[in-house]
Amino acid sequence: MELKQVNQLLSQNRTELSRHGVKSLAVFGSVARGEATESSDLDMLVEFVRPVGLFEFIRLKKFLEDLTGCKVDLVTQDALHPAMRDSTLKECKQIPCC
Repeated sequence: MELKQVNQLLSQNRTELSRHGVKSLAVFGSVARGEATESSDLDMLVEFVRPVGLFEFIRLKKFLEDLTGCKVDLVTQDALHPAMRDSTLKECKQIPCC
């Protein structure tokens, strides 16, 4: 999947993302670098407008997987490994969806 496709899909589903409490989404990894293949997953960084529990987090992940048709690795900034945090944040491409 290409970044342009991700932008388009998420922009078309702003209302649903809002229902999940999404404040912002960003893509990192192979899709952000333009190196994705057919088997690539979609690495996404999410920020919520309010604290969410595990079940809501999983519902959002499932929604994103169903929407994009690929496996989504969804993380919050706090969950990023400290050794990878800076490089991941530099690589992030914000999605103008929320």
